[in-house]
Order: sequence, then structure tokens, then C-alpha cells
Amino acid sequence: MRKVQTSLVDLAEKLPPIISRSHVEKFLGGVISSKSLANLDSLGEGPPKIKISGKVAYRTEELLTWLSTRSFAFEKGDTHAPR
Repeated sequence: MRKVQTSLVDLAEKLPPIISRSHVEKFLGGVISSKSLANLDSLGEGPPKIKISGKVAYRTEELLTWLSTRSFAFEKGDTHAPR
């Protein structure tokens, strides 16, 4: 899991400080879609969000922190993701 966290730190340095929900998929290389984020937000399970002129956006640092809490590494022999 440390490898994922290191990658997210490196990524944070290359991203703008705020990312609109509609651009998250592009900036994160397709890791999560804007539709998935909207669904998670409606369930209260998404990253902390802000609204700017009626559009949802995320502070990059908070988005990546949230994403890292949802990251996992398969251990040898695992056949499904942990819940």
C-alpha cells in the first residue's frame, strides 16, 4: 500500500489545487468517473466537496486523501476486494 500512497503524493504535486468533478476522471487517468463520484456523494460516501458557481469541485489534497483510504492491495490468494 505504501507504493500507492507515494504515487498519490507525486500526483498531488502535478495537479491543480482544485479539480471540478467533471475533470476528475481526466486528471486521475480514469481511476474514478465523475458519475461514480456523484453517486458516492449522494450516499454521503464521497470525498469532501465544495461548490463553485453551482459546480461541484474537490480540493486536490482532500480528494487524494479520500482516494487513498479507498485503495487496497490484493494479498496473495485474494480473489475479491475487501469491504
